[in-house]
Amino acid sequence: MPKTKKRTASSIADHDGRDSTGRPPVTSAYSTRSGTMLQGRVEDALKHRVLRSKRGLVNLVFTSPPFPLIRKKKYGNRVGEDYLSWLRDLAPKLTELLADDGSIVIEIGNAWEPGSPTMSTLPLRALLAFQEAAGLQLCQHMICHNTARLPGPAEWVTVRRIRLKDSYTHVWWMAKTAFPKADNRRVLLPYSAEMKDLLRRRTYNAGERPSEHIVGEKSFLTDNGGAISASLLEFDEPASRVPIDVQKVANTRHEAEYVRYCKSLGIPPHPARMQPQLAAFFISFLTSPGDTVIDPFAGSNTTGWVAEQMGRQWLSVEASADYVLGSKMRFQ
Repeated sequence: MPKTKKRTASSIADHDGRDSTGRPPVTSAYSTRSGTMLQGRVEDALKHRVLRSKRGLVNLVFTSPPFPLIRKKKYGNRVGEDYLSWLRDLAPKLTELLADDGSIVIEIGNAWEPGSPTMSTLPLRALLAFQEAAGLQLCQHMICHNTARLPGPAEWVTVRRIRLKDSYTHVWWMAKTAFPKADNRRVLLPYSAEMKDLLRRRTYNAGERPSEHIVGEKSFLTDNGGAISASLLEFDEPASRVPIDVQKVANTRHEAEYVRYCKSLGIPPHPARMQPQLAAFFISFLTSPGDTVIDPFAGSNTTGWVAEQMGRQWLSVEASADYVLGSKMRFQ
């Protein structure tokens, strides 16, 4: 791809109102056949006409807000109690967007105490503050495990060797009701070789187990098209153990092209990009084609791109002009 002069996202934007300095607080950076990317802080974007028009109509808010790390990153994370207060204040406003059976799914990473090999409880307290402030039901807690994650925290893992590497994040599924729209048949795993053999033989060891569960003679003889996914999500495992719909967007080449595109424009790629498979899993599980998905902390807009690939409508918000500009590559 030829080198081009560095631009800012404002050169491709439509303005929606201006702040006291005369600058637009939120801009409509670009649109596709299925969605719109807004550039600006999420606090301002929630007042934008595009998001206001979606109140009560959103089927899924899926996002990974900046993690509550112990030091500042270039992508603008908050730290300490400031993070907790900020996330708590956003909770009711994001919940107003949801349809009655809509869901909010938030990925939150771990945090460590400054200068100490001990974990911080801030991520858990932030989650509880978010849930309580919005009056949300906690539907399920998932773990997203990434065995390819770099060893960290480096001081305690690779230097002093007194901790194991931090290889997972928390994923919290919440909703306005205890019975939101969801269907685990949309994220079935391919059957294992053993299960396929059982279905072929039509026999297995029935009866009472040491756990006192009683397994009937025909309990496992129905072919449901696949196995129910577990709450431990691993997308770097063999593709045969990843839901079929999720496999469709597992595109390593696409991520490499995104990085090359950013470099060609002289802008930094987002350093903490969401796994496309994670977005695809929850979009499949909790929405149907034509539903609306919103990501208020879009980064490189993985969520919007996956939603479009899967036939959903999407709206994304990102504060950084560089990250917004780089995200356009996903739709070219």
